[in-house]
Amino acid sequence: MKTATPKVEIKQLAKVYPNGDGVRDINLDIREGEIITLLGPSGCGKTTILRALGGFIDVTRGSISINGEEVTHLPPEQRPTGMVFQSYNLWPHMTVEENLAFGLKLRKTPKKDIKRRIEEMLEIMRLPGTEKKYPNQLSGGQQQRIAIARSLLLEPAVLLMDEPFSALDAKIRMQMREELKRIQAELNITVVFVTHDQEEAMSLSHRIVVMDKGKMAQVGTPAEIYDKPASTYVASFIGEMNFLERGGEQLAFRPEDVSIHTDGNGMRSGVIRSIMLLGHYASVTIQTENTTIKAFVPRHETVELEEGQTISFDLNKLLTYKKGA
Repeated sequence: MKTATPKVEIKQLAKVYPNGDGVRDINLDIREGEIITLLGPSGCGKTTILRALGGFIDVTRGSISINGEEVTHLPPEQRPTGMVFQSYNLWPHMTVEENLAFGLKLRKTPKKDIKRRIEEMLEIMRLPGTEKKYPNQLSGGQQQRIAIARSLLLEPAVLLMDEPFSALDAKIRMQMREELKRIQAELNITVVFVTHDQEEAMSLSHRIVVMDKGKMAQVGTPAEIYDKPASTYVASFIGEMNFLERGGEQLAFRPEDVSIHTDGNGMRSGVIRSIMLLGHYASVTIQTENTTIKAFVPRHETVELEEGQTISFDLNKLLTYKKGA
């Protein structure tokens, strides 16, 4: 995946809106054949970066290069990018085949090539035989796959995806993540994905860019972001995290790094306030002298636990941050 020349280079990018919001100091290289996710809460700037990449907004300063060519001031139709939105943007009065053929016809692609490429793409999308159907005859997940197919048929250098699965229910959303990973690996496409869903980012991405108020808080693999968060903001945003104060420091630890003891052999003590079964594990809330913490416990270990019980516990892995960092 690592190449000498990045697929996309973003240098000193800034987009500042009249109210002062926007993004600043964005420097990012995107590698060929990777899924990189811009992750953060609403208003953090992730969609602004995506729209700047696609040419849908002008930037205040900085540059964007794709395949070694600067595209900073080119309109969307002149960039080697494809965009997939949350709403599928399929034309309801057109069949699947007509929707997929539209962009290829604008490029004057021969009819026989259009038909062949659409058939091949529908095979990749696992939707063969749907050519004559209309969008309202397809499920939400199928419609989104057609929207992705329409973008990929134009052979973009980079596929841009703006919260594409957020309108789908949880089960279909999980299936679509798996489908996107399969399609991306099969075609070796470069994907820039925007989401506010940390689980989606962790499951999909080769790398994650965590955004905070218009700036990049951390860039890394899902494992790096989860195991070594660069700040308390990243630590609290990715996964569950407990925090304790000690002097001028904050101690951070994951619920799965809490070991509960019923024999009093732990270094700290507390009272169990709640036990919630979550499939193969349970979430146990412990009230200590100063705060409340959460522990994840294998389900079979909960048989010895009950609400109101005094227990002791150990912290197996601690991260330390300066207060306010």
